[in-house]
Amino acid sequence: MYSVKEIYYTLQGEGQHTGRPAVFLRFSGCNLWSGREKDRETAICRFCDTDFRGVNGVGGGKYSTAQDLVQKVILNWPKTKRNIAPYVICTGGEPLLQLDKDLIDEFHRKSFEIGIETNGTIRAPENIDWICVSPKASSILKQTSGNEIKLVYPQIEKSAAPHLFQELDFDYFFLQPLDDDNLKLNTKASIEYCLKNPQWKLSIQSHKILGLP
Repeated sequence: MYSVKEIYYTLQGEGQHTGRPAVFLRFSGCNLWSGREKDRETAICRFCDTDFRGVNGVGGGKYSTAQDLVQKVILNWPKTKRNIAPYVICTGGEPLLQLDKDLIDEFHRKSFEIGIETNGTIRAPENIDWICVSPKASSILKQTSGNEIKLVYPQIEKSAAPHLFQELDFDYFFLQPLDDDNLKLNTKASIEYCLKNPQWKLSIQSHKILGLP
């Protein structure tokens, strides 16, 4: 059984694949925050800007089999004359609480390329095509390799300082300004850090600027 908050088609707004069309499959639930505002101050991750509670979003629901869920995702990918591999991004919440071998295999059987956006506290199964890890301070990072690391910056805790992650086995390193009341200052700080440390690139949430979901 898979609990899904929402499924929708849009452009990826962050990281290395910014601008790429994708079906977003948002799973319900997270292991670093309940999603309830009353719990935010005591959560491990206190700055999440995503609604991942429940199954009441567009395309959301309980899916009893991998086949049922993949068929729902397929309906969101446009029919084109060109042979372009469909792309699904599994996100949350924390997608690795639910993404399993059955679902990965079924997506691949239907020719999907699979990306995930994870907090890295759970080891990813094999055969995921694109792994994006977004570490959170005060959590234990178990997924220490992948395609991109996308670090929200700045985080108050010293355990989320960028230099602590720069030796990990990732292809791309991104800083993403923390979207709170100090966004302008956070963006300036992120730019300055990237300029001083060119291993890191700037990732902005372009979907918010463009008004995309």
